[in-house]
Amino acid sequence: MPTSLEICGGAGGQAFGLEQAGFNHAAVVDNDPDSCATLRHNRPGWKIVEQDLRELDGRQYRGIDLLCGGVPCQPFSVGGLQLGVADERNLFPEALRLIREARPRAVLLENVKGLGGPKFDGFRWDVMTELHGMGYFCDWRLELASTHGVPQLRPRMVLIGLQAPAYYDFRWPAEVTTPTTAGLALYDLMKANGWPGAAHWALECCNAIAPTLVGGSRKHGGPDLGPTRARAAWAKLGVNGGSVAEQAPGPLHPMDFMPRLTPRMMARLQGFPDSWEFIGGKTSVCRQIGNAFPPPVARDLGAAVRQALDGG
Repeated sequence: MPTSLEICGGAGGQAFGLEQAGFNHAAVVDNDPDSCATLRHNRPGWKIVEQDLRELDGRQYRGIDLLCGGVPCQPFSVGGLQLGVADERNLFPEALRLIREARPRAVLLENVKGLGGPKFDGFRWDVMTELHGMGYFCDWRLELASTHGVPQLRPRMVLIGLQAPAYYDFRWPAEVTTPTTAGLALYDLMKANGWPGAAHWALECCNAIAPTLVGGSRKHGGPDLGPTRARAAWAKLGVNGGSVAEQAPGPLHPMDFMPRLTPRMMARLQGFPDSWEFIGGKTSVCRQIGNAFPPPVARDLGAAVRQALDGG
């Protein structure tokens, strides 16, 4: 099996998807204790490294096939100040250092849609130029989670880099043209406690792809579905985004009740299996889920990378 080193692993969305694509993780690295606890709980056989990325030595992972990860998105998010390279949370330099030290055969990095804006054209070019100097041929592409069967829009900028000749065998994965709606994806969870309005809500109210879940940073954001604009988008689908519920509505809630999502519903919208459990308090769990890379997207991208590494 091809091997991978994942940085900024979070709650394991990308790591789980890559496992489905056939990658064996040499290590999954993150500095958040709750995220690492989630990883250890779900995959006790994985090597989980709870460490600041700046202290990681990539040379001990020489020979891996793939270095991957979602470096912190706040420096490029339209919901923040978009300080880019001036933001202390920008870990792209550390990712490039680790690539230089580990020399993987392939690279997969992802970040928010904002990184694809004209403000960061020069930054993206600089990253590609540095990788090219290491022997990698690269492409940036905007990937929508909904085109991989996830019932959520969730646009992400993805960088794929491979050495020749594998690069010439790489093909971006095909898109799913008819993803399910958020309502249908959540119907069984929403009706679990006997709410009589669940079917109407799923078919008539929440009958579109969900907005992008927002995780927030450690300094900002709580157990809710995001700031005012995000909550307004959820309201159009019949979801109260002001907070996150402990459980689904019950039989005494009226038909026209506007439900809140539970953490399990949020995880379902991210493409996590229901068996994947999250460790930590409510705010931490919501951040872990909201900041995750959807496993189905990672699976499809990982499968495409693996096929290229195998010679097409």
